[in-house]
Formats: sequence, structure tokens, C-alpha cells
Amino acid sequence: MTISDKPQLKSRFDDAASSLSHDQDAAIRILANELHRVNEAVMNCVNHGLSIELQRVKRCHSETGYWGDMIVPVIVKQSDKQG
Repeated sequence: MTISDKPQLKSRFDDAASSLSHDQDAAIRILANELHRVNEAVMNCVNHGLSIELQRVKRCHSETGYWGDMIVPVIVKQSDKQG
């Protein structure tokens, strides 16, 4: 399996991290860890013959104007091409 080149996001995170509160930094680190687990699960599905696309299905909003995207996987099982 090959993985496409990763965009350079670390520097953007590092730039933003200097202005985050302790609680915001902790929340971002939890999100980053969970996204790593999601990415591993996607790679596992791909290795087992599935195509996976993550799609935004809705957006959650706080009362103070912040928002976040909610996602679900769209799964495609391809027919066996080795038969």
C-alpha cells in the first residue's frame, strides 16, 4: 500500500499551539490521537479490500460561534479482480 505525500500541517499546528489555552491544547491532542486511530482503521480497511471515503454529514456549532465537522465513512467493496 502506498500513502500519498502528507501536507505540511505540523508547522500550522505549531503556529496555532502557541496561542491555545491549556484546555484547548489538551482537546486538540485528544483529537489528534483519535484521528491517528481513525487513519489506522482506514488503512486496515484498505488492506482488506475496501475503499473508504470520509464525508462530512453535518456541522456542530457552539453558542459562541465555533464549529466542527462531523464525518461518516462511505465504504465501497470492489469485486475480486483475481478470479
